[in-house]
Order: sequence, then structure tokens, then C-alpha cells
Amino acid sequence: MALNNLSLLRPLLCHSVVRHFRAPLAVSSRVNVCPLLCPGTTRWPPAAAACTRLYATKKAKAKAKGQSGKVNINAALVEDIISLDEVKQDMAAILGALKDDFTRNLSIRTSPGALDHIVVTTQDGKFPLNQLGQISMKSPLFIMVNMSGFPEATAAAARSLRESSMNLNPEVDGTIIKVPVPKVTREHREGLVKLAKQFSNKAKETLRKVRSTAVTQVKKSKEGHSEDTLRLVEKQIQQMADSSAVDIDKLLAAKTKELLG
Repeated sequence: MALNNLSLLRPLLCHSVVRHFRAPLAVSSRVNVCPLLCPGTTRWPPAAAACTRLYATKKAKAKAKGQSGKVNINAALVEDIISLDEVKQDMAAILGALKDDFTRNLSIRTSPGALDHIVVTTQDGKFPLNQLGQISMKSPLFIMVNMSGFPEATAAAARSLRESSMNLNPEVDGTIIKVPVPKVTREHREGLVKLAKQFSNKAKETLRKVRSTAVTQVKKSKEGHSEDTLRLVEKQIQQMADSSAVDIDKLLAAKTKELLG
């Protein structure tokens, strides 16, 4: 009889045990689903979004993608593929040449030094104007070049002044070159800005050629190197070119601001 009673109680006992253990587990699992519950309570916050994943904005994603996409290869480790230092120097040389072009051809200063960049082509070669003649400023609108030291170069010097981008109309009187300085008009300034853009575009074209030549050299080094390695080197070269292009744009922006006043 006792055994019969025990068999009748067994389902009740099992049901009670299951309920005893299931309830805490259910509460525990519910509480742990979201750690951002309201302080001091197990109630859910008013906004269900508080427990959802915080999605990054497009701007943050783009920034993260740009940072993760950058490479920085140790040049010494890929010397047998290409010299990244030489590529960097070639790109830096383009930037230096652009600075020289801006200085030599886009000056609006009215001072003796404004003609220092003029290069005179003679039978003996090319020489800066200030090495062939004595340049002096007689007035804010008049510069004189004394060519008595190299009289045979007088005509060539006058031609170089006339062909410069400074809109000059020199007059030759024996070995003296008289250079009236035209008033800098808005039209002239805008013309110099256009010339600056041409110099910048030329620099970018040269930059693309340097990048293309470097990438071609990398592609020729397939033997003994993995595709991943070559791809990283190409990406490094592209980053260097992009950085140089940004520097060119900065130089152009600064020069444009200077010319327009």
C-alpha cells in the first residue's frame, strides 16, 4: 500500500521539482539578456533600443574602413620587389618642382627680387637674370636691368623678360633694359590662378606616371612573392600617390589665395 501511495505522489514531486528549478533559470536568463536594465530593478527600460546593438553611423563606418584599409610596409622588407624610398623621393621631387614653378612664374611682387627667377637662354647655356645683369628698382612701377657686364646677352635677357608670365614689356637702351611694371589688375591675378592650375594638373599627371611605373615594376616581380604581398605593395604605392596629390591641392589652394589677395 505504501508503494502504491509513493507511485501516486511521484508525478507531483517531479512537477514540483521542475517548477522549483525552472523559475530561477527563466528569471536569470531574462535578466541576463540585457545588462542595461534600469538600476535597482529587473524591469525593462522604456526604450527597447537600449538593449539592442548600437549601429555605427555611416561616417564612423567610413572612418573605420579608411583606418583599417591603410598599410605601412617596411621598405627594407620589399627591396627585392621595389625601392619604396626611391618612389617616395620621385613623388617629393614633383612637389618640389611645382613649388619652383609657382615661385618662378607666378610672382606679383614689384621689387628687384621679382625678376630673380627669370632664366636667360644664351649661346653658352641658361643663366638666371640676376647673374647676368644688375637689377635695381627705380620706382614702384619701374625696374632697370644693367647688362654692361654681359652686353652680348642683352637681347636674350629682354626676350626672356617679354616671354615670362609677368606681362612685361621691356625696352632696350644700349646695355640697359628698362622694365615698366604693369599695375596688377584683377584680370591679371585671375590669369595667374589659371596658370597655377595648369602647373598643378601637370604635376598630377607626372605623379600618375610615377605611380604607374612603380606599379608596373611590382607586377613584374611575381616570381618568389605571394599575390597578397604584391597587392599590399601596390596599395602602399597608391597611398603615397594619394598623399602627394593632396599636397599638390594644398599648394594650389595656398597659391590661389595669395594671387587673388
